[in-house]
Amino acid sequence: MTTDPLVVFTPSGKRGHFPVGTPILTAARQLGVDLDSVCGGRGICSKCQITPSYGEFPKHGVTVSEDALSEWNAVEQRYDDKRGLKPGRRLGCQASVQGDVVIDVPPESQVHRQVVRKAAAARAITMDPATRLYFVVVEEPDMHSPTGDLERLERALREQWKIEAVTADLSLMSKLQPVLRKGKWEVTVAVHKGHKDPVARIVEIWPGLHEGGLFGLAIDLGSTTVAAHLTDLETGEVKASSGLMNPQIRFGEDLMSRVSYAMMNPGGDQEMTKAVREAINDLTTSIAEEAGIDASLIVETVFVCNPVMHHLLLGLDPVELGQAPFALATSESMSLPAREMDLTTMNPRAQIYILPCIAGHVGADCAAVALSEEPGKSEDLVLIVDVGTNAEILLGNTSRVLACSSPTGPAFEGAQISSGQRAAPGAIERIEIDPVTKEPRFRVIGSEKWSNEDGFDQDIATTGITGICGSGIIEAVAEMRIAGLLDESGLIGSAEQTGTPRCVPEGRTHAYLIYDSSAEGGPRITVTQGDIRAIQLAKSALYAGARLLMDEMEVDRVDRVVLAGAFGAHISTKHAMVLGMIPDAPLDKVSSAGNAAGTGARIALCNIGSRAEIERVVREITKIETAIEPKFQDHFVAANAIPHKTDPFPELAQVVTLPAPSFNTGGGETEAGGGRRRRRRS
Repeated sequence: MTTDPLVVFTPSGKRGHFPVGTPILTAARQLGVDLDSVCGGRGICSKCQITPSYGEFPKHGVTVSEDALSEWNAVEQRYDDKRGLKPGRRLGCQASVQGDVVIDVPPESQVHRQVVRKAAAARAITMDPATRLYFVVVEEPDMHSPTGDLERLERALREQWKIEAVTADLSLMSKLQPVLRKGKWEVTVAVHKGHKDPVARIVEIWPGLHEGGLFGLAIDLGSTTVAAHLTDLETGEVKASSGLMNPQIRFGEDLMSRVSYAMMNPGGDQEMTKAVREAINDLTTSIAEEAGIDASLIVETVFVCNPVMHHLLLGLDPVELGQAPFALATSESMSLPAREMDLTTMNPRAQIYILPCIAGHVGADCAAVALSEEPGKSEDLVLIVDVGTNAEILLGNTSRVLACSSPTGPAFEGAQISSGQRAAPGAIERIEIDPVTKEPRFRVIGSEKWSNEDGFDQDIATTGITGICGSGIIEAVAEMRIAGLLDESGLIGSAEQTGTPRCVPEGRTHAYLIYDSSAEGGPRITVTQGDIRAIQLAKSALYAGARLLMDEMEVDRVDRVVLAGAFGAHISTKHAMVLGMIPDAPLDKVSSAGNAAGTGARIALCNIGSRAEIERVVREITKIETAIEPKFQDHFVAANAIPHKTDPFPELAQVVTLPAPSFNTGGGETEAGGGRRRRRRS
C-alpha cells in the first residue's frame, strides 16, 4: 500500500497518490484534470492557478495540514508583485506536494470551462418592481425657506409622485448636493420600497433625466453552480445570463460534506461564506461586462438557495442543519443591504431579498419553484422535481401541496463517475446504443452532430472528446438497459452474455466501452459497474422522495410530471422513466420547466406582490422530512432496480420494451446494483 500523499482535485473529484515534491500541475496532468498551462511550467502565464484547502475533509478521507504544499517561492512572489494573485491562490507549476492535499481548480484555470446551462426561460411577468426610477424637479434653496436639499427632494417626490416619505444613506447624502446642482435641480432618483418597508429608500441619484436603465440580479445559488440573470427592472427583459461553479465544492461536493467541514474545522463556515460571496462579486462584474452596463446600475438582487447555501450565504453557522431536528436560524424571507453581505461590486446601496425557506432541508429554491410553477393552482395532480445535487420535490393541486428534499448527490452532475466531468465543451451529453449491434453513437457539447455523422470530427477538432457529463451518463445507463447490456439489478454483462466486445472485464465486474482514443494519448471513456451504482443511488433517492409524497397524498399515480432545473431540461423524459428516476406517468405528460428556481427568483425580482404571495404559500405547504421517514429506506431499496423492483411502470411499457436478462449466474462473487452476492456454500 502506497505511503505517498493523496491529492484530491475539485470540482472534478479526481484523486491519486504522488511522491513528495511532485508539482501540482504534473499531478493534474497525470490524472487528466482540466488545469490550463501554456508556458511550460515556468510561472509566466499564470494559467495554472489553484486554491489549496486545509483542514478536515471527511468526504475525501483526508486531513490537510498547513504544510501540505511547498512554501511560497520566488517565482510566485515575482508574479504576485507584477500582476497579483488572489489571496490563497498558488501557481500549480510551482507548488509541489508535501502531504495529503485538496486542490480546487477555479473556472478561469480550466481549459474546458463549465457550461452553466441555466438560461432564463421566456416568461410573462407583470412588472411591479420594488425599485423604480423617478424624474423630479426640485425646488431651489431659498434664504427665506431654510430647508435642506434632502427635505426638498422628499417634498418633490411627495408632490410629483405621491411617495409620502423617503430616507437616504450617508453615502447617498454625500453626492446629493453636487448632483442636484449639476442637474440644475432636475434629477432622476432610484427609489426602493420593499413590501414590508414603512418608508421608501433612495438608493441612487443622477443629474437630469437618467436613460441608462436600472437593473437587478436574480441569482439561483445552488450546491454545484451559481446562475445569475441580469434583468431590466423597467421592462423585465433578461439582458444577460451567466454562471459559474460554486467554489464551495472544494470543501465538499454535497451539502452534508460542507456541514461536516464546518463542524470539524473551526472557522470553516466563514471560509465557505467568504468563498461564495467572492464568487458572487466576480459573477456580478462579469455579467455586467457581458451586458455592457455599469455594475453600479445593479440596485437589487434576489437570491434563491437551499437551506445550507442560505446559511452560508448569510454567514450563519449551518451545523444545526446537519442533525435532527434540522433547525433553521430563520425560515422567514430576508431583506437587507448588499453591503452587509460584503457584496461590493454592485451598487453600494443595492438591496437584497432572499425568499423564505420551507423547512430545514427544503429551501428558498423550492419556494421559488413553487412561485414559478404554482402547483397549488393546478387542477390535476402534478409532481415537480427540481433535479440537482440536492433535489427539491413538490406534489400538489388546488387542495394541497407537499414538499420534500432528497439527497441525490453529485452523480447527476457528472461527479463520482469514472469518466465523468462537468458540462463543458467536449463532454458527451447525448448517447444512443443500437439494440442489435450494441454500438454507440453520441453528441458532445459544442457540436450539433452525432459521432457517426459527416463533419463531426471537424466540429470537435478544437475541444476533442474529454469525458461524459451528467445528462450523458443518465442516457448511457438507460440506453444500456434498453439494449440489454444491463440487467434489472444494474449488473453489466460480459462480452459473451451481451454479444458485444464493448463489454470489457474490469476487475471482478465489467464495463461498457463508449469511446477509446488512448492509443493517441486521449481518454478512454467507459461506463463502469461503479458508475452504475452511483447513478442507482442518486435515482433511488429521487424516486423515494417522490413516493413519500405520494404516500402522504394516498395516491399511486400522478397526472403529470414536471422536471425542473438545468439537468431536468437536458435529459429526455424517456430516459428518466427507463431509469426509474421518477414515478410512472404518460410520457406526453412529462415536461421540462427549465430553471424554474431561477424563474421564480426573476418573478420575485420584478413583482413585489409575488414576494408577499410566496411568503403566504410557503406557510401552507406541508413539509415531509425524508431523513426521519421509515418508508424512505423501503422505497429507496426497491428503486435500486432499473426501472424499479415493485412498480410495473405500465405507461413506460407502452413506449419501450426492456429486456429481462440476468447476468448473475451465481458463479462466484459479483458486484451489481444491489450490492455483493456471495457464492453459497454447499
